[in-house]
Amino acid sequence: MKGFPHHGVAPGVHYAAAPCARILRTLPAHPADRAAARALEPGRAVEFVAARSLLRALLAALTPGLSGAVIAARDSGRPHLPEHSGTGVSLSHSGGWAAAAVGLGREVGVDIEVPGPLSPRLVRRCCGDEDAARLSALPRREQETAFAWLWTAQEACVKALGTGLAGAPWTVPVTVGQRSGTWRGVRWHAPYDTSRIPLTCAYTAPYGPRKNP
Repeated sequence: MKGFPHHGVAPGVHYAAAPCARILRTLPAHPADRAAARALEPGRAVEFVAARSLLRALLAALTPGLSGAVIAARDSGRPHLPEHSGTGVSLSHSGGWAAAAVGLGREVGVDIEVPGPLSPRLVRRCCGDEDAARLSALPRREQETAFAWLWTAQEACVKALGTGLAGAPWTVPVTVGQRSGTWRGVRWHAPYDTSRIPLTCAYTAPYGPRKNP
């Protein structure tokens, strides 16, 4: 992935992230992705195509021949490769950034979040009392960044299980500054030291023999 390094967090689990504008300047957009984006409003279409272009580049780097694979969405909104059920994929975008993850032989969830304004209600919903107090004591920008890291971990976990917001990500126990953890059989890793933007990659155990023969 020239110009777009990818990072491994477990055997067969890799993610990449980059600004959407740079992705679209550097990587070719697949015709199917451009066609699917036509129904979206312009800003959403840019992030849609960028995330899928990054995913295709990541697939090509890990498994030659998969860059042109069909990318579909389940009823829950979860992306998947219908012709390659042994490979899990995940997509995310926020504030002009996109992220993609691939799990060879397992499910994955990735979430990226550009920090932004917070409401006390949102903080109370996603954090325990102790963490909410810790956040409120921080300067505004530090508070927004710390919360974004926490939220990406919660969101990545439910995305790895395929439930998304229906899985109530705010109930996933994550503390301020926590860099890794396990929840309902899902492991997650937040690369504080290497990512400019809050991001978390989560993954399940490898598929059983029947799902990935």
